[in-house]
Amino acid sequence: MLHVFGHRVWEPGSCRSNKSGFLLYLFVGSTLVDLYAKCGEIELADRVFFGMPDKNDVSWNALLNGYAQRGDGEAVLKLFSWMTECEMKFNKFTLSTVLNGCANSGNLREGKILHSLAIRSGCELDEFLGCSLVDMYSKCGATYDAQIVFSRITDPDIVTWSAMIAGLDQQGHSQEAAELFHLMRDTGVKPNQFSLATVVSAATNMGDLCFGQSIHSCIHKYGLESDNSVGNALIMMYMKSGCVQDGIRVFEAMTDRDLVSWNALLSGFLGLETCDQGLRIFYQMLVEGFKPNMYTFVGVLRSCASLLDVCFGKQVHAHIIKNSLDGNDFVGTALIDMYAKSRCLEDADVAFNRLTNRDLFTWTVIITGFAQSDQAEKAVKYLGLMLRGGIKPNEFTLASCLSGCSSVAALGNGQQLHSVAIKSGHFGDVFVASALVDMYGKCGCIEDAEAIFKGLFSRDTVSWNTIISGYSQHGQGKKALEAFRLMLDEGIVPDEITFIGVLAACSYMGLVEEGKKLFNLMCKDYGITPSIEHHACMVDVLGRAGKFNEVDIYIEEMKLSPYSLIWETVLGSCKLHGNVDFGKRAAEKLFELEPKRDSSYILLSNIFAARGRWDDVRNIRALMTTQGVKKEPGCSWVEVDGQIHVFTSQDGSHPKTREIYATLEELGQKLASIGYIPKTENVLHNIGNKEKMEHLYYHSERLALAFAFISTNPIKPIRILKNLRICGDCHDFMKLITDLTNREIVVRDIKRFHHFKRGTCSCQDHW
Repeated sequence: MLHVFGHRVWEPGSCRSNKSGFLLYLFVGSTLVDLYAKCGEIELADRVFFGMPDKNDVSWNALLNGYAQRGDGEAVLKLFSWMTECEMKFNKFTLSTVLNGCANSGNLREGKILHSLAIRSGCELDEFLGCSLVDMYSKCGATYDAQIVFSRITDPDIVTWSAMIAGLDQQGHSQEAAELFHLMRDTGVKPNQFSLATVVSAATNMGDLCFGQSIHSCIHKYGLESDNSVGNALIMMYMKSGCVQDGIRVFEAMTDRDLVSWNALLSGFLGLETCDQGLRIFYQMLVEGFKPNMYTFVGVLRSCASLLDVCFGKQVHAHIIKNSLDGNDFVGTALIDMYAKSRCLEDADVAFNRLTNRDLFTWTVIITGFAQSDQAEKAVKYLGLMLRGGIKPNEFTLASCLSGCSSVAALGNGQQLHSVAIKSGHFGDVFVASALVDMYGKCGCIEDAEAIFKGLFSRDTVSWNTIISGYSQHGQGKKALEAFRLMLDEGIVPDEITFIGVLAACSYMGLVEEGKKLFNLMCKDYGITPSIEHHACMVDVLGRAGKFNEVDIYIEEMKLSPYSLIWETVLGSCKLHGNVDFGKRAAEKLFELEPKRDSSYILLSNIFAARGRWDDVRNIRALMTTQGVKKEPGCSWVEVDGQIHVFTSQDGSHPKTREIYATLEELGQKLASIGYIPKTENVLHNIGNKEKMEHLYYHSERLALAFAFISTNPIKPIRILKNLRICGDCHDFMKLITDLTNREIVVRDIKRFHHFKRGTCSCQDHW
């Protein structure tokens, strides 16, 4: 007995003849299987099918088609296998359905077996089955086999053409897909919405906007602009090409927008000029009742990351949790990126730890976040966890970590990364190698940076810029200019960063004419428009040489008066040469442009203090108080056994304070015995000479130096970092200590590196 929805519809005994009853049973059963399958009720279709005492090819095909429509390729293949075991006859429609199952499951091996069955049954060249074979081979990545089948079909229809074009595009052969589209039109076959959507996708993948616009004209000609698949493809093409307004126009012209349309629109709002529109689009989408999916959230989170809008990002995060997508790997990675770029590292860490499957990209995002936030130790720690998890870093992961080490001069961590780069096979990558050169240079190891640079097989503009800037920062101007000449000899074209490096070298060396020559070379021969940084370099070249009249004329001619960087540079030169009048003028301009910048007040105060003008010093201090400006406290740090130790002036918080102070006392006595007298003019307070000497004695860089003396190998150089400029007396102190102890000291202050060795400094006392 057969029942439908609980009602009895047929009993074998109720028919007049067994034959007619049998046929009716087959007909009703097959119809029910087909009905349930097409309605997506595959379990009910299954129950009816397996409850039928007899089955024909119609019922088998109906159930096969149901599984194929659901995308269950494995079930299709199992059912077809059972069908052949039952010795049921199959036709081209059966084979087409099973091939569809192979295509959906990516089962190339079974697909080839079906192809051989099609050849044996003599229906391989049938248009209907040929289209299914082309589709199966394309979706399984066997593009060559798909092309062979396609070439054997004598008169392919639009469906077959579309399948072949789509297959080529999906396998990365977008140019061939476009050429096949043109061939299809030449043969007189009219394109449909599927072929047009596919060729628009090909244009997007090729980055060929002109070709895409010509296809848009074709779409307009055939009146298919309102089709969703075509419209969505056009939106994606325009948004990825940066033609945001064109993408919006297509979107607004669509009458039946779906979620894919909204996601395609969201995908393009990544630039700083447009990403705020992405937030508005997301809000409008919610207002119109669309439920976002993972692609929606990834798109809007990227906009939040570009805007550094963590407040909106947190609201989006709430929607993600509400939609149960906070555990999704793609969404989770986008969340980590948004929080990391907004410097909310704790939130990024929480999102990261929620993910169960972390791929290389996810690890790189969190590592880069820590590295860019000057948390190099955490970046290296996460890299270690990644390696222990069996995931090998790529060049971007390593370069990001090395960049983090560069910013805080974490030499120990940088050396570990150097080892990882060698082991992982990325040491030869120019991207990683440039990051290593930069790391060693910024950690004070210019010799190591030079050795890596000279060992590079391929050197691009970035790597040359890195070594040139490194030489300049380390006071090796001659080497910087020599590297620049070698760069030109190798045919590498310099850019604006290159010239900042070589102009800085001219400034340190006092090469005024060479600086002018290079500036003209940059403008005339290489067509580079000078930036404010380039002009500041030229002001520094002239100012350090004491040519203040030329500085004044240059600022006037180049209309540089509105830029604070220019006056900051002037003020530094005035401090070097003790030029009170020009220094006062530069400082007053800085007070007007950036009234909260503490360094302007301090430098002017230094100039007055050096001349003993204490009333002017008091006035500057009073002005700072009135403006609410506080001097940034000076601090210095040194790395010992992979740990950073930070010191402030007069610091007594370190566990080894007693030993540090005793060491300083001992060093001071030794220096006094050879005639060292502290330069108390470097103390910018009108206090007694004894107090000034005590104040100088415990500057942060000296405390860091004393700690390094008692904590490091006496053979290795001491490397100290300071957040402000090193004072003149500490500079002399370091020089004398190297002569006394035969110990090399490297200090990186806010402006440059000082290499102290045998009583001299690489800056030649000009900094």
